[in-house]
Amino acid sequence: MVIEISINYWAVLTAGVASFVLGMIWYAPGVFGNAWMRLGKFSKESMDEARKKGMAWRFLTMFLGSLLIAYILAHFVQYTSSMTFAMGMTTGFWVWLGFVVPVLIGSVLWENKPFTYYLINAAFHLVSLLVMGGILAVWR
Repeated sequence: MVIEISINYWAVLTAGVASFVLGMIWYAPGVFGNAWMRLGKFSKESMDEARKKGMAWRFLTMFLGSLLIAYILAHFVQYTSSMTFAMGMTTGFWVWLGFVVPVLIGSVLWENKPFTYYLINAAFHLVSLLVMGGILAVWR
């Protein structure tokens, strides 16, 4: 059986932008950024050095990653016939649980990061995939 997929690229762009903006807010110093830096053992000096080397390419790479996730998630939304915001969120949840949660746990198991560091990152991806799934479902 072949499933006909029709991707709305405006929805993908919107979902990608939403995820990118959410990430900028999520990891801002006043939200989870300070805790994320402390738990990840990133020093202020290492962050300042990264800024000196240039942040534009880092932000561009993250934005492209958000677009890729949105594009792939759009396929899952179509495969599951998600047509409401809630249905899209459900699809985003299952993608998160099946693909993100198991992959991110490696930071705790192998990189000796604290579990709270994992929770900050996993929760970001959950909220991001919920929002993206909802956008992609209603704007097919």
